[in-house]
Amino acid sequence: MPTLLIENLPSGAISVPAGATLLAAIQAAGHDWLHACGARGRCTTCRVQVLAGPDLLTPLTPAELRYRQAGRLLPDERLTCQARLPEGTVTAHVPRATQLPHVVYR
Repeated sequence: MPTLLIENLPSGAISVPAGATLLAAIQAAGHDWLHACGARGRCTTCRVQVLAGPDLLTPLTPAELRYRQAGRLLPDERLTCQARLPEGTVTAHVPRATQLPHVVYR
């Protein structure tokens, strides 16, 4: 099964079911994750910095392209509510700007 490893979360690898967004997999694994627009691709609060395996993720969605063109989504960032992982392992990091105050990050 595809795997998401978020290096600054203490839980280890997160399994990503077929067809699920990264956000759905993160939430299914029991993590509280910021997503102000309700996972509709209308904000950038659910973004994650991709450290390894960006080419394994699905192509950028129109929402991600719009935010990238506006400078609100960096080249190494993806919206977890939009990106899917069909196969392989992706390593990521929660940016400081989107970290929740009650979650302990490494």
